[in-house]
Amino acid sequence: MMETTAPPVADPANPATAEVPLTAAGIRESLLDVYPKKTRRKREKQIVVNAKLPGADGVVTVPEIGANSRTIPGIISQRGCCYAGCKGVILGPTRDIVNITHGPIGCGFYSWLTRRNQTHAPTDEHDNFMTYCFSTDMTEENIIFGGEKRLTQAIQEAYDLFQPKAIAVFSTCPVGLIGDDVHQVAAAMKEKLGINVFAFSCEGYRGVSQSAGHHIANNQVFKHVVGEDDTPRGKWSINLLGEYNIGGDAFLIEDLFRRCGIDLVATFSGNSTYDQFANSHMARLNTVMCHRSINYVADMIEKKYGTPWIKVNFIGAKATAKSLRKIAEFFGDRQLIENVERVIGEEYPAVLEALKNHQPRCEGKRAMLFVGGSRAHHYQELFAELGMETIAAGYEFAHRDDYEGRPVLPNIKVDADSRNIEELHVHRDPDKYRPELQDLASLRQTTGYRFREYAGMMAEMKDQTLIVDDISHWETEQLIQTVKPDIFCAGIKEKYAVQKMGVPCKQLHSYDYGGPYAAFQGAINFYAEVDRMVNAKVWSLIQPPWDREPAPSGTAPENLEREGEEQ
Repeated sequence: MMETTAPPVADPANPATAEVPLTAAGIRESLLDVYPKKTRRKREKQIVVNAKLPGADGVVTVPEIGANSRTIPGIISQRGCCYAGCKGVILGPTRDIVNITHGPIGCGFYSWLTRRNQTHAPTDEHDNFMTYCFSTDMTEENIIFGGEKRLTQAIQEAYDLFQPKAIAVFSTCPVGLIGDDVHQVAAAMKEKLGINVFAFSCEGYRGVSQSAGHHIANNQVFKHVVGEDDTPRGKWSINLLGEYNIGGDAFLIEDLFRRCGIDLVATFSGNSTYDQFANSHMARLNTVMCHRSINYVADMIEKKYGTPWIKVNFIGAKATAKSLRKIAEFFGDRQLIENVERVIGEEYPAVLEALKNHQPRCEGKRAMLFVGGSRAHHYQELFAELGMETIAAGYEFAHRDDYEGRPVLPNIKVDADSRNIEELHVHRDPDKYRPELQDLASLRQTTGYRFREYAGMMAEMKDQTLIVDDISHWETEQLIQTVKPDIFCAGIKEKYAVQKMGVPCKQLHSYDYGGPYAAFQGAINFYAEVDRMVNAKVWSLIQPPWDREPAPSGTAPENLEREGEEQ
C-alpha cells in the first residue's frame, strides 16, 4: 500500500504539495487539485486508487478507470501516435518485409530501427531490411499535387533493389489529409510485381494513441498475409503473440521452446518473417504476451481457423515457469509436461543463486511503472521476485480491459475515435477451420483450466496502490517529489527528466543498452541491473529542481563562460 509514517510533504514554493497526506487517496487529490474543473473531471476518472473488493465466486472487483481517451491539450504526455504503433511497434521487427513510410522525411524516424528490435537471419544471403530507412520523402509539391506517383516509384525502386517477398506502405498525417489512395497504389503494384504489396491507413492522428496503430496493423497483416501457407505443423505447435524481441527477449524464449520440444510457428512480431505470418494459422495454440497490442489477431485467428488462445507472460522467472506449464497443460501430453519440468529444473538453480545475491540489497525498495501496454504489469513480477513493492503504475495507451480484465469488454462504450478504425467481420473458413482445436479447448475448460482469461493489471496489484492512465509530466514530477520512489520505469522520452530529479529511471521500451530481460536468464539480468541502479550512490548527489534556489533575475549561472573569454 502507498502509506508511510512520514509527515505530510509541504513545499512553501509549491502550494500544490502543501500538506499532502502520504496515502494513495491524498496523493491522488494533490495531483488533481491544480487542474481546472473541466480538466479535473476527466483526469479524476483516469487517476484512481486501487480499492479492491471481494466479489462473487471469489473474483476480486476493482474500480472503473477512464482509459483510451484523448490526451488533454497542453498536457505533456508519454504517448506516441498511430503511425508509430503500426510501423514502429508491430511491423518494425519483421526482417524480410520492406516497410515504406509514405510521407515527409520528418516522419521517417519510425522508418528506421528505433526500438532495438533484434533478429537472427539464418544466412548472410537471407533478406534483412530492418536496419534500412525507406521513405517516399514527400515535398511541398507532392502535398499540393498528390503523392501517389511518388509512392509508385518508391515501391518500384525498392523492388528493383531488394527483390523482397513483400512490401508494406505506411501512411503518415499529410497523406491522410491530402487523400492519397495508398491501398489502390498497393493493389496496382501487387498485380504488376507479382509479390504481396499492402498498405496501412495509419495516419498519426487516427485514434487516441499508438494503440490505434496496433489495431490497424493487426487487421492488415491478418487480411493480407495470415492464411497463405497451409504447411502442416507439429502436434505442439504454437504462435507467440505480442513479443517484439527488444534487446533479444525473443531469443531466450525461443530457446526455451526448442528445448521443451515446442514448435514455434510465428512470433508477432519479434524475430519474425513474412513466411511465418503466412503459416501462423496452422499452429494449434496462440499464446498472448502483450494483451493490448495483439489480442485482435488472437480473436480473429480463433474465429476464422479455430485456433484457441491463452494469456502468458515470460517476464519474471515464476511467470515464465507458470507460462511453460500452462502450455504443457493445454496440450495435456505427458512427454511435453516432463520436458517442461526438466527445462525449468535446469534453469531455476541459477535464478535462485542470483536472488540470493541481489534480493537482500533490493528488498523493501519501491518502484513505479508507467510503461507501454502490458509492460507496466509484467515487470511487476520481476520487482516482486526481488522483494520490491510497486506503489504506483499505469499504461500509456491501454484500454479498460487491460486494467480491469476482459470481463468488462461488453461494457466498454465504442466512441468516435474507435469507430475510425476498421473492424473486420471475420467468419469461419469453410476449408481451414479446425473444430478439433476448439474441442480441445472445451475439454480443458471442463477440467478447470483457465482458458482465454485475463484479469488485468489492477486485480494483481496490491490494495490501495495508485493507478494513473496516460500520466502527464506534471503528475510524474509530483509523484517523484512527494514519494521519492527508489526506481521509476518509463520510456526514453521521460528517462532523463526523471533522472534529473535524483531517481534512477529504467527505460523499458527499448531497454537502453540492456537486456534481454525475458525468461529465466533475462530475469537474472534484470536482478543485477536493478540492484546496480537502486543502490548507486550517485542519485543522492543530484539536486532535484524543487530544491534549487532560483538564480537572481538577469544573472547567468557562474559556471558559464563569459562571451569572448578563452575556453
